[in-house]
Amino acid sequence: MVALIRQSFAAVAHRSDELTSLFYGWLFRIAPETRELFPVTMELQRTRLLRALVHVVQMVDRPDELSIFLRQLGRDHRKFGVIGEHYDRVGEALLGAIGEIAGPRIWTRDVEEAWGGAYSIVAQAMRDAADAERGPAVWMARVMEHRRINQDLAVVRVQTSQPVPYLAGQYVSVETPQRPRMWRSMSPANAPGPDCVLEFHVRTVPGGWVSRAIVSHARVGDVWRIGPPMGQMTLDPRGRSDLLMIAGGTGLAPARAIVEQLMMEGTDRKVCLFVGGRTWSDLYDIEGLRRSAQEFPWFTVVPVVEDPEDGRRHGAETGTLAEVVARYGAWADREITISGSPPMVRATTNALLDAGTPFRNIHYDPYHTD
Repeated sequence: MVALIRQSFAAVAHRSDELTSLFYGWLFRIAPETRELFPVTMELQRTRLLRALVHVVQMVDRPDELSIFLRQLGRDHRKFGVIGEHYDRVGEALLGAIGEIAGPRIWTRDVEEAWGGAYSIVAQAMRDAADAERGPAVWMARVMEHRRINQDLAVVRVQTSQPVPYLAGQYVSVETPQRPRMWRSMSPANAPGPDCVLEFHVRTVPGGWVSRAIVSHARVGDVWRIGPPMGQMTLDPRGRSDLLMIAGGTGLAPARAIVEQLMMEGTDRKVCLFVGGRTWSDLYDIEGLRRSAQEFPWFTVVPVVEDPEDGRRHGAETGTLAEVVARYGAWADREITISGSPPMVRATTNALLDAGTPFRNIHYDPYHTD
C-alpha cells in the first residue's frame, strides 16, 4: 500500500495546483454545503491541503507519528463545524481528483484500493479524535496588546477566558475579525501560564492575507478565535539530552516558549539557541535573549546574519543558519529543534544530515503559515 501510494502521488505531484483545484471542484459539487466552511479566497486553502497531503504521504509508513498528527488534525477540524459525513465526501473528492489527474494507466484498481484503504485509516483516526474530545472547539481571545516592532513585524498578546491546553513549542490556528474563515497557524512565544495570556510574533509574508491584517490592522479589544493546539516540537519530560535550537525569523516563537518553560521549571540541560535573519534588524528579540543568557548559565545564544557587514559590526556569525550550524559539527549528542520558514527548515535539516547528525535527533513541525 505504501509503495503504491507514493509511486502514484509522485506521478501527479508536478500538477499539484491542478490537483487541489480539482479536489475542491469535486467536493463543492458533491457536497455544496461544505463551501460555506471555507473562505471566499481559496488560494491559501489549496496550499494547506497540498502540504497536509504531502505530510501524510511522507509519514504513511510511520504510523505512530502519523497517528499523533491525525488525532490533532481531527480535534482541530471541529472548529470548522465538520461532521462525520463530510469525511466520506472528502474521501470521494480526493480519490476522484487524484484518479482524474493520474489517468487510467496509473490509476489502476490496486492503486485506487490502496488510496481508499489509506484514506479510511486517516479519516477514522480524525473522526475518533474529534468524537472523543470534550473540550471547546475554539477559545475566544481578546487582544490586550498590539506592538508594532517595525513595518512588517508585530508582537500581539491576547488573553482567553479559560486556559488553552497547549505545551511550549506547539502551535495553534487563529482566526481574526479582519479575515473571517481564514485561519493562520502561529506558535505562542511564551510558555503556558495561569494568566491565560498568549503572545504571538507575526511578520507579514508575500501574499499573506492574515499576517498583513494582523500586523497592520489588529487592534486592542479585537476578539480572536483560537483552535486546539497542535504539533510535536515539545519538551520530552523524560529527556535528559542537551538541546540545540535553531530559529529563523519569527520561528523564534516556539523556541522562546520552550526556553521560558525551562527557566520556569529549572534545568541542568545545556541549551544552545542559534537565531538567524538576513540582517541584524531581523533579530528583533536578540537583546532580551542575551539578557536571559547572562542570567541562566545553561543557556547560550548565537546570533546569525547573512549580511557580512552586519556580522562584523555586531559580533554575529555570518551565513545562512544551515551553513553556520553545520560549521559547528554534527551535534550528534543533542536533541535538535528547527523552526522557521519551510525552505529554512529543509535547508537546515539537509545540512545537519550532511554533517552526520542522526535524523532521529531532528525535530520540526510541518505547520502552515500563510
